[in-house]
Amino acid sequence: MSHSGGEWHTMVDEWGKVGGPMEPNNPSKNMLIGEHTHTFDGKFRVALPSRFRAVLGKKVVLTRGLDECVFLFSAKEWSRIAKELGAMGMTRADSRGFGRFMLAGAIDLDIDASGRILVPEHLRQFAHLVDTVVFAGVYNRVELWNKDRWSDYQKGVVSQADALAEKLGEIGAL
Repeated sequence: MSHSGGEWHTMVDEWGKVGGPMEPNNPSKNMLIGEHTHTFDGKFRVALPSRFRAVLGKKVVLTRGLDECVFLFSAKEWSRIAKELGAMGMTRADSRGFGRFMLAGAIDLDIDASGRILVPEHLRQFAHLVDTVVFAGVYNRVELWNKDRWSDYQKGVVSQADALAEKLGEIGAL
């Protein structure tokens, strides 16, 4: 789908509802973008990048993500996603399975006064998070990655970027 000027403004307006008030002259300020590397402390707490904290607010939700990473959402964005997952229905096995995958592993967390979150063991194991965590901002979510897995994933994407762009162009997405 191509984005005409009107569609782009609609998308920006929708993001304003998710991430807070949109700054017209700097829309990327309210997006979750960028890459940051942090380490766990002895209690498996990790500091969220300050740029992300400014967009996310004081409460976040962590859940299993795709590609063996952990997804982190603002509470407001998670509410929207959970509603969509709940509306998928129970009659199809794939809908039930994906709903379970996303919802059963989810946990809501407060960001502490130092800007840290405690990543629970089941999510650390799922994403192979040991010492170093890569935070990747992906528009409406943050992904938490094992540093080595992130590096391997990035190499694969970079090697395919031209082909991916061509496929997206064919369907009008770029």
